[in-house]
Amino acid sequence: MDINSTLNELLVKLFRNINVIEERALRTDEYRDVTANDMHVIEAIGMEEPKNMTSVAHALEVTTGTLTIAVNSLVRKGYVNRVRSEEDRRVVLVSLSEKGRKAYLHHQRFHERMIEAVLEELTEEEQQVLGKALTKLNLFFRQTDFRTMF
Repeated sequence: MDINSTLNELLVKLFRNINVIEERALRTDEYRDVTANDMHVIEAIGMEEPKNMTSVAHALEVTTGTLTIAVNSLVRKGYVNRVRSEEDRRVVLVSLSEKGRKAYLHHQRFHERMIEAVLEELTEEEQQVLGKALTKLNLFFRQTDFRTMF
């Protein structure tokens, strides 16, 4: 198999495997009502001060309308609080409820354990090479407009 085919297969399988593993790991009895996508919204909202919907949508690289649908669901499930800004009533602020904070920490622990497990299998040198390669790969994907390639 040539390098192009090998890399394509590895990237596709890696993306799929991480998604499947994350979905399974996050779906505990306590969080059976939350999807991996929900967890990423929770993560983007974060544990700090309330954020406006526009900044959260920007962080997730989705439209405000798409985020609104996800936030509505998370509010219904009790993970997110939504209030209007006192300074500007047009601005909607979102923050995590106590239940949302616990879910955030659950998701964070999953990522920490996943990285620890990966690093255990690698030498120090391999860890450095992997870090550099993934940094370059991430930069490439962030900077490339794939719509112009087809």
